[in-house]
Amino acid sequence: MKFLDLAKVYIRSGGGGGGCVSFRREKYIEYGGPDGGDGGNGGYVWAEAVEGLNTLIDFRYQQHFFAKNGQPGMGQQRTGKSGDDIILRVPVGTEILDEDQETLIADLTEVGQRVLLAKGGNGGFGNLHFKSATNQAPRRANPGLAGVERTLWLRLKLIADVGLLGLPNAGKSTFLSATSNARPKIADYPFTTLHPNLGVVGVDNVEFVVADIPGLIEGASEGRGLGDLFLGHVERCAVLLHLVDGTSGTPIEDHQTIVKEIEAYGGFLAEKPRVTVLNKIDTLDAEEREFIKDELEAATGTKVMLMSGVSKEGVTDVLRALRQQIDDNRLRQKKLGEEPEDWRP
Repeated sequence: MKFLDLAKVYIRSGGGGGGCVSFRREKYIEYGGPDGGDGGNGGYVWAEAVEGLNTLIDFRYQQHFFAKNGQPGMGQQRTGKSGDDIILRVPVGTEILDEDQETLIADLTEVGQRVLLAKGGNGGFGNLHFKSATNQAPRRANPGLAGVERTLWLRLKLIADVGLLGLPNAGKSTFLSATSNARPKIADYPFTTLHPNLGVVGVDNVEFVVADIPGLIEGASEGRGLGDLFLGHVERCAVLLHLVDGTSGTPIEDHQTIVKEIEAYGGFLAEKPRVTVLNKIDTLDAEEREFIKDELEAATGTKVMLMSGVSKEGVTDVLRALRQQIDDNRLRQKKLGEEPEDWRP
């Protein structure tokens, strides 16, 4: 299944049915009077967050969503049938934006959450509605109101508790693979991750969701590399895990590159709690580990943890540090014998 986190859709609510001009015509009834019914209302267009979806790929193949029009009114005081509603079923975490891609209409963050995107037109009044003491045989009826037509953008921001940050080849995918059942692509060249991956990680009988996004490079906020296209997927995270490659030779510069890019991205991303980890320590001896760690802590002013995703050294300590930054209401109790889940497109 291909991952897609941005889609453009065209919607239109149903138009209301027109009112009916009709008069009662029955044998032996001389003055039947008007009996034209009202038109039915047009269908509404809704968006609803549902379980089981984690990509917007369905909206690549169907972009137009039109609700049904209401039926016209009929004689014998019969009201026309209202048009059927149409529902856009989207993944949890979908933002609905106006055509300018800036105005936020709705943010669907819970299963079952629903929002009205376009209201159907009202049905027109039949001539029965206009009957009065001075106008006992009206020959007029209202047309139904037209539906609403809009162009919208759907943008998916994955729901996760921890977001992984780092340069390409910093070991983010290896960490996710070592701590969950997720199996992202891992190779010895940069940009092996081309789309976000989610994995459920467990520690001390609780579980939380970790999101791995493609690596950032200098100038990502200006569109270099994959740019900041996927940074939106870690906006909802409670804590960020910043992995620094211990074998790069320039760990301080690598750390500053990521910090500058998330600051340039804006929003509240730079203000989120971060756990900084020196990764790939399995390739370093004890003296090198402490030297690089001390240098990194002195340059950044933050505590630096040591870890190796390959040998799993220090992984549990990192998971416990992350767990402390996550509110209890976001955690899930791990059931005995339950395997960690994974998610990948």
